[in-house]
Amino acid sequence: MTTYLKESFARNNRTQRRPESGGPAPGSGASHGPPPPAPRPAPGPPAPGALAAKVRTMAPSMTRSMQRVAETVAGDPAGCAQLTVTGLAERTGTSEATVVRTSRLLGFPGYRDLRLALAGLAAQQESGAAPAVTADIAVDDPISDVVAKLALDEQQTLADTAAGLDTVQLEAAVTALAAARRVDVYGVGASGLVSKDLAQKLLRIGHVANAEADPHLAVTTAVQLQAGDVAVAITHSGRTVDVIEPLRVAFDRGATTIAITGRSDGEVAQYADHVLATSTARESELRPAAMSSRTSQLLVVDCLFIGVAQRTYESTAPALSASYEALAHRHSPRPR
Repeated sequence: MTTYLKESFARNNRTQRRPESGGPAPGSGASHGPPPPAPRPAPGPPAPGALAAKVRTMAPSMTRSMQRVAETVAGDPAGCAQLTVTGLAERTGTSEATVVRTSRLLGFPGYRDLRLALAGLAAQQESGAAPAVTADIAVDDPISDVVAKLALDEQQTLADTAAGLDTVQLEAAVTALAAARRVDVYGVGASGLVSKDLAQKLLRIGHVANAEADPHLAVTTAVQLQAGDVAVAITHSGRTVDVIEPLRVAFDRGATTIAITGRSDGEVAQYADHVLATSTARESELRPAAMSSRTSQLLVVDCLFIGVAQRTYESTAPALSASYEALAHRHSPRPR
């Protein structure tokens, strides 16, 4: 049986989770909760180092032809800014469609937007302006400015996430987690750190939870899930294969599935009973690390944890007290 038929069979046998009307999938945010926040103004031109870092980060998920386009624009922004989409396709030996897809993967709506950013970047290089570590922080910024700019950025990220979070889906996710026999959490890279944070929080209040970073072991543990269990996938892009695969397996096994993602329309949502959207605004810029996405994910994780703690307070309070007492001696100076 082909993969397509297997996935169709799984969906058809779980119609209670998916509407047959062809409407939006549960958790898409189309029918519940507040509307998403208004998009911010388009970011300024990215720094050369940030663009190169973005290309390195995205390269594994690109085809060879897309890699050629990305590496070319990162290496010669001034020259590429002078090229039409056809010209860049000819220079890289690819197609116009590949150029457009690469532009979108790098965070731009289309090639025109990438070309404008490259022109601005070329002008910045020519003027001798200080290079930037991120889109907002220059190499020569004093540390006090770095602190202020990062604090402002994270505050805005938290506000954007809170405004766009579907509380109906959040409530449903909390209900599932509070009653779960077992919870598996999947995430890699920066999202993997967030997945461990959620698992550790649940463990401290007496729930059976596991965050497995190895993608093969994640699939292996997902096979053991069943109805009454919960699987949580954390992926900002919504298309991380190592996260989607174990979630799909858990979905097929009958577990309740939750996705924490910056793309509610991403592939991960196909296998999620509940989708919790995180802020995407800052990550559209060419940043060298997953800063805003991590901040946004941690807020959602904390909301889930507090919600579960509220629902299970009678058992949560003793569990927290017991874990505190078990570790208290490690926080006190030893007698000499």
